[in-house]
Amino acid sequence: MGLRILFCNYEYPPLGGGGGVINALLAQELAKTHEVTVLTSQGLGLPSYQRERGVEIIRSQTLFRNNESVASFGSMLTFIPSGIHVGQRLLKKRTFDIINTHFVLPTGPVGHILAKMAKIPHVISLHGGDLFDPSKSLSPHRHPIFRTAIRYLLRHADMVVGQSTNTLDNMNRYYTPEIQGQRIPLAIQPPDIVPAKRADFGLDDKDILLVTVGRLIPRKRIDQLICMLSRIRQKNSHVKLLVIGAGPDEESLRSLARNQQVHDAVYFMGFVDELEKYQLLELSDIYVSTSQHEGFGLVFLEGMACGLPIICYDHGGQTDFLQNEKTGFVVSYDDVETFESNCYRLCRESDLRKRMGADNKTYVKEFFISRCAQQHEALFNHTIQAYQNGQRAWDLEQRTVIGSD
Repeated sequence: MGLRILFCNYEYPPLGGGGGVINALLAQELAKTHEVTVLTSQGLGLPSYQRERGVEIIRSQTLFRNNESVASFGSMLTFIPSGIHVGQRLLKKRTFDIINTHFVLPTGPVGHILAKMAKIPHVISLHGGDLFDPSKSLSPHRHPIFRTAIRYLLRHADMVVGQSTNTLDNMNRYYTPEIQGQRIPLAIQPPDIVPAKRADFGLDDKDILLVTVGRLIPRKRIDQLICMLSRIRQKNSHVKLLVIGAGPDEESLRSLARNQQVHDAVYFMGFVDELEKYQLLELSDIYVSTSQHEGFGLVFLEGMACGLPIICYDHGGQTDFLQNEKTGFVVSYDDVETFESNCYRLCRESDLRKRMGADNKTYVKEFFISRCAQQHEALFNHTIQAYQNGQRAWDLEQRTVIGSD
């Protein structure tokens, strides 16, 4: 008999970024053998109820959401009472075996209260930015109220999951040194790529295309990429940059591209669907990211699946699976000079970038969603058993990947 799983996440596609995407992939994979429900927020005309790929999606009304990519503080705050209210009504009609909450804030209070009401175990999945975001003055680790709330929620959860060693280290450093937690890497769906030509997107076959994917927000530091591109193009005018994603920084980045005189070499592709995203990745040559921190970095796996070498900084969860001079280049945090040098090297050495890209295409298979779902299934069963024995599962294990070989 399968499990009855309730996921709580304030963001779920089409709202939000990588945290919602991985939750959706996980929910859909688990729904093949289990009964899966997702409680999330409603906004921007989304229906309050729908069923998608075997997953029941229930959305609670929230206020102040006016952007698919980025949640406002107000929308996050209003999700807490709204989510609890809708969840309470749901629990009167249905029973569940376990609740898995994604993002300790703002979703944690919803999952915590509903689990107490239903008398079932509660698993918190951390996504990095809900603990630590160095680009934000409101990063939770900097504020006593947020730290206190997070510490309480973690200590009262039955299991804590981190997507990377970095995320779990930040949990221990700033909040709960006594909790080991479990590391389960994020994953992607094996891409089903419909071949496209560069001309379909107004791109030239002779160009060397750098590509980056993500919300246009300060943490991504796409301004660094634009300035680097300006210098690299002084040596090779065929190098261009594709920026896939939308966000509040778009106009300032466009202005910077004009000031750096590379406005005709930076292509702002905006928000694209999965089909176009993978087409653009496969048409590109090098994946570049100057993000100041990633809890894990799903986009790196997506680039690897398309046969791209990866260049990024060493600050974040990607250091669990990216290796310098093997998967590409992992550069010391904010070392722009070395980043630029390695980028130009890959632009020059086509054999090197093709070899790294081919190796990545094989290696990334270890991070497909079927494996991630198996690990979560094992973790959920382990947590339920511990709960029935009157124990918290995070008290019982050292940090490992549950379900690993």
